[in-house]
Amino acid sequence: MKNVAVLGAGRIGRIHATNVAALPGVTLKYVCDPFGDAAAQLAQSLGAEVSTPEAVFADPSIDAVVVGSPTDTHSDLISRAAAARKHIFCEKPIDLSVPRAVACAEAVQAAGIACMIGFQRRFDPTFNEVKTRLDAGVIGVPEMLVVTSRDPGAPPAHYLKASGGIFRDMLIHDFDIFRWILCSDGDEAATLHATGSVLIDPAIADVPDIDCSIVNIRTKKGRLAQINTSRRAAYGYDQRFEVLGSKGMLQAGNHKPSEVTQSDANGVAIDKPENFFLQRYREAYRLELTHFFDVLNNGGTFRSTIADGVAAQKLSDAAAESLATGRVITL
Repeated sequence: MKNVAVLGAGRIGRIHATNVAALPGVTLKYVCDPFGDAAAQLAQSLGAEVSTPEAVFADPSIDAVVVGSPTDTHSDLISRAAAARKHIFCEKPIDLSVPRAVACAEAVQAAGIACMIGFQRRFDPTFNEVKTRLDAGVIGVPEMLVVTSRDPGAPPAHYLKASGGIFRDMLIHDFDIFRWILCSDGDEAATLHATGSVLIDPAIADVPDIDCSIVNIRTKKGRLAQINTSRRAAYGYDQRFEVLGSKGMLQAGNHKPSEVTQSDANGVAIDKPENFFLQRYREAYRLELTHFFDVLNNGGTFRSTIADGVAAQKLSDAAAESLATGRVITL
């Protein structure tokens, strides 16, 4: 039995706490959040207690912490959990600063504890099926990747100001998909070029940030990737990619509320994609925590490590530098 504390009772913290509480062999003991009402409500609904990070790290009965707090708290909580020798599951990103992210990875390694970063797209059943077939060699050697990632609408400006920008907040997931799909054989990005615009909301330029982007990446082995991203898709949450290999192609499409196609005198209609990430990745969030505790209990290798978190963060920084300078960045 693993005793667990969830740090954060906001939107993502509630998702993780609910999933932890439902896992066999795991006890959600504490919920922590500086907003006491949120922590109390979540803890009460799941049969846990309200606590503080200080008390959690001092409690020898706590085996692991799940960090679902705001981004600017992640690196501090990872470092403190490592010092207290608690295993860690942490939402992306590790930090908005690459040096601080690297320091966290070093602290985790020195402490000898486990740390998994929450890149939930690796656990999406559709995306993972592509990866499984790719690893089985059904399309030969992967050569080219195209990722489409479009939100249904932009978040408010106050969120964007603290997010670190579109590359560190949004595209970090897509950079992880790039590495997961094209670089599993040890390949890595060699050059990166990013461009972007403010096409949706002029206020986003005042953050300052962009709301649309194209990123092109060339790997050391010459493989090519393009990531196209927008903060607005009128038809729903658009999350898909295709990978071209030497023997064929694999495509991962959107999820829809149903797979019904209606044909009548007015035309042919299907459902729009699911509306947002909470719907699109509900099963992925459950599966990633199932995987985390399965590895803790039975051994094995995490599907997404703190090293993956650092690598994706470096790509995010390179994209931001490329946008600012207009240059191709060599990695």
